[in-house]
Amino acid sequence: MSDSTVVSNRDKTAVITGATSERGIGMAVAERYAQDGWAVVILDLDAARASQVAEAIGQKHGVAAFGTSVDVANEASVAEAYGAVHAEVEAGRIPTVGALANIAGITSPVPFLETSLDLWNKVMSVNATGTYLVTKAFLPGMLDAGWGRIVNMSSVSAQRGGGVFGKVPYSAAKAAILGFTKALAREIADSGVTINSVTPGAVDTNIRVGATPESEARLAADIPLGRVATTSEIAAVFSFLSSEEAAYLQGTNIDINGASHLH
Repeated sequence: MSDSTVVSNRDKTAVITGATSERGIGMAVAERYAQDGWAVVILDLDAARASQVAEAIGQKHGVAAFGTSVDVANEASVAEAYGAVHAEVEAGRIPTVGALANIAGITSPVPFLETSLDLWNKVMSVNATGTYLVTKAFLPGMLDAGWGRIVNMSSVSAQRGGGVFGKVPYSAAKAAILGFTKALAREIADSGVTINSVTPGAVDTNIRVGATPESEARLAADIPLGRVATTSEIAAVFSFLSSEEAAYLQGTNIDINGASHLH
């Protein structure tokens, strides 16, 4: 990354949802944004943990940082979190928001006939409705500024119909994110704000804690590259999609699956 890009990033804040897990993609993305020079905002269910992670990342990389709580599936909670971030911007403690990474999500390994409507609604609400609500809160400011980057977390499960960890509710929710991203990209195409998505395959995160060497070997054998992705590899794609150089990518989805799903 060029020095000029890093300098410009220091005038902007990246907001990341779901970024407090030590081995999670969200934390890796937040770390990468800070490494690139962005100020960072961590939004997560646990306010204390969000503040702790934000402070640690800010101190490590020498950038402004802020953390607060949000339930991405709750409209009032998202509005409150947006208000808290806006107050930090108005007070001059963080720069204007220039990037949003919608990463918060939950999965479910439950077979379809064993699912309940409550489970279906919960998975859809956190993944799909959460992406909608948080985007709707932060997009107007980006449109007013004439510049912004939104990156949404989908999954290879949306494309291949599960087959990794999540089953029907998860695959449906992540597929909704793909449609949401493309449709909104058409609406805001010439605004200076881009919205794109990523579809990771298997990734070495804390969701894999407890996996046996045998199950790991079986999973790797199904991936032509011979291994699962690292969180830093996913974060690198978020970094690029949030850069000035990615200005012509609008409504694009990037696969990150080691050739396990080609289409």
